[in-house]
Amino acid sequence: MDPAILEKLREYADRRIGDFHRQRRQLLNELCLDEVLPVSFCLFSAQSTIKPVVKLIDEFLASYLSQYEEELFGAFLRDLAVCTVETTCIGHRSTEPGVDLELVSNGIHYIISIKSGPNWGNSSQQDKLEEDLKNAVARVKQSKRGANVQPVLGICYGKTRTGYLRGYLKVVGQNFWYLISGNRDLYTDIIEPIGYRAKEHNDTFVAEKGKVMNRFTKQFIERFCDESGMIDWRRLIEFNSGNFDLDKFLP
Repeated sequence: MDPAILEKLREYADRRIGDFHRQRRQLLNELCLDEVLPVSFCLFSAQSTIKPVVKLIDEFLASYLSQYEEELFGAFLRDLAVCTVETTCIGHRSTEPGVDLELVSNGIHYIISIKSGPNWGNSSQQDKLEEDLKNAVARVKQSKRGANVQPVLGICYGKTRTGYLRGYLKVVGQNFWYLISGNRDLYTDIIEPIGYRAKEHNDTFVAEKGKVMNRFTKQFIERFCDESGMIDWRRLIEFNSGNFDLDKFLP
């Protein structure tokens, strides 16, 4: 790969990973306690009776944040992939439903849907992806008669071997980044800007998380602990599931 192109990709990755960390902090600081309390308190109470409140809050917060951090990082990787094909001038962002980018290489028109990691989607979401890729292939063939079109599920990280699945080609990790760049080493070359100043970002995040945990711990104790400091699980479950109004609908 041209060193100038690689440098542009590194600059883009550095800028966008900074946005990712800022969005993490923003999400953290906009949370309220009610949002992070788990739904399954009935199960949680059995295993958490003797845990200090601060440990429970840490677990609640970690569980809540992990889902959104995965979404934010997935968006970062998808944008980086699109930037890669646009910078190398071999492709572009797609407007097709369910498709992220398109590129042409060695006479093949690739239609690619991108997922950040290998563990994505339930069966209905996978069915929808299969349908979206089939429809996109049909539209491309209709507009470009004779085109050799290959639908692809591109996964940004993982070690799964390349293979066909549900009518599309599944390309993972190093192979995916090679497909969209022609550079076998791109998957490691882009690590440097992603890790650049990571400690600084994480130290700031940990400090902000500590303040949020302290605030949530105080609120939790005030609302859901008795005078001795024990968690009142009945009060918690009433908060989480108490909604009796069926009497208004019964004869």
